[in-house]
Amino acid sequence: MFDRISGVYDLMNSAMTAGLHHEWRDRAVELSRVQPGSDALDLCTGTGDIALALRERIGPDGRVVGVDFSEPMLEKAREKGGERGLGVEFSWADALELPFADTSFDAVTIGFGARNLADLDKGIAEMARVLRPGGRLVILEITRPVREPMASFFGLWFDRAVPALGKVAGDPDAYTYLPESVKTFPDPRTLAGKLDAAGFEDIRWVLVAGGIIALHSATRSAPAADS
Repeated sequence: MFDRISGVYDLMNSAMTAGLHHEWRDRAVELSRVQPGSDALDLCTGTGDIALALRERIGPDGRVVGVDFSEPMLEKAREKGGERGLGVEFSWADALELPFADTSFDAVTIGFGARNLADLDKGIAEMARVLRPGGRLVILEITRPVREPMASFFGLWFDRAVPALGKVAGDPDAYTYLPESVKTFPDPRTLAGKLDAAGFEDIRWVLVAGGIIALHSATRSAPAADS
């Protein structure tokens, strides 16, 4: 499915969010607290927007890796990186079995990809594994607002308008899957609980866009000192 929509992915993101997805991704990068020379990993990188923004903040030193399981998406990301002269390592990987050693990165980000993981708990465990103690995790995801009038608007937009846009884009199945995947994804408090269970601390989340978007941030706890 993601292979099929790679050609319209950026256009559809802008259409569905009125272009605000760039602002949300920039916020995710800010919450990652990367500095010049940091090592960062962007999971489910898609066409690479967060990974490229991480590289801009980190500068020419350090390492930025963007991984995805869709090669057509990765090709789009590589094209963007080449056009902008930003050196990001874009490569194929399974988010549930990351090909990186323990404690490899100072920050891990995942934007609009966590709800697509076949096993969310295993994915979070992998994110924790590859983070260094004190490293930052940021999860940017769509969530269902609970307050009116945004709750009713969300239902109309995501349950009706987004599938209709998908028809125009030529892939109604993919954009019917989008609202369905949001319905089954944990609410912000439940997701925070999963991060706590995986060994993260300083867990916070902020809701933006009227409660439609949740940004979770957390710090990888240090190993317990030997007694």
